[in-house]
Parts: sequence; C-alpha cells; structure tokens
Amino acid sequence: MKLKLPPNVIFHHDLRLMVYRDRGILKQKQVKRIVDFLDKEEARTPKPFNRFTDMSKLDAIDLDFSFVFQIALHRRITYSKRKGPPIKSAFYVTSPGAAQVVRIHAFVTDHSPIHVRMFTELGKAAKWLGVSEETLEIDITSA
Repeated sequence: MKLKLPPNVIFHHDLRLMVYRDRGILKQKQVKRIVDFLDKEEARTPKPFNRFTDMSKLDAIDLDFSFVFQIALHRRITYSKRKGPPIKSAFYVTSPGAAQVVRIHAFVTDHSPIHVRMFTELGKAAKWLGVSEETLEIDITSA
C-alpha cells in the first residue's frame, strides 16, 4: 500500500526516516495533521522510524503552551503503548520561539521511548540520526 504523506513531508523508507519541513506560520492544524499521520503510520507498520523536523523555514509559530504540552503528552502515551524500541526525533531550530516549543516537547517526552533532541546545526542532527546532511536538506517541495 502506497503511503499517503501529509504536505511538507518526505519519508525515506530505506533509512526509516520521516522528514517534515513546513514554511510560513506553524499552526495547530498542521501539527494535528502530522500527529495524525504519525499515529496511523505507527499503528500500520511494525518497524519504528526516526523523525526530523526542520523549523528553520518558519516565519512564525502560532501554538500555545497548553496545546504543545497536550500534543507531547499524547505522543508520549501513544508511542509508549507500542512496546517497541525507542525512536529519535530531531528538531532543527533557528529561532527562540521554535526552541521554546521543542523544549516543552522534549520535557514532556523525557524518559520515554521518544528521544527528542534540539539542534542548531544541521550536521549534528544528521550525525545523531545516522544519516547524511544531504538527506536532511532535500527540498520537499521538489521531491
């Protein structure tokens, strides 16, 4: 079955890596779409996959603390039910607002099978995920 990807997402099947790179203003609607995709894909496939979220192309973030906390808690509970191996979720951030959102997510998912790290350098994120920097730089709009 062909995987139906949400906008601004590439899935590298060979690397078991989902890359999400949104542009413009990040709103609850986009986050809910990605979380729904993660929930469905995790339920569909027995093989875990890592994630890379590039927040460097965002102009603004329109998310409040309670929404970010709620989503992170949902992800923690949902993934913990899988009883599978841990996954890595890397966030590339270039703004204080993005960093604040990622810190909340990392705090809520701490000591769970979702290992979250925030990066300000793309190369370090690639190294942590075990992929090439070029893999993380692929332009989603042309893929």
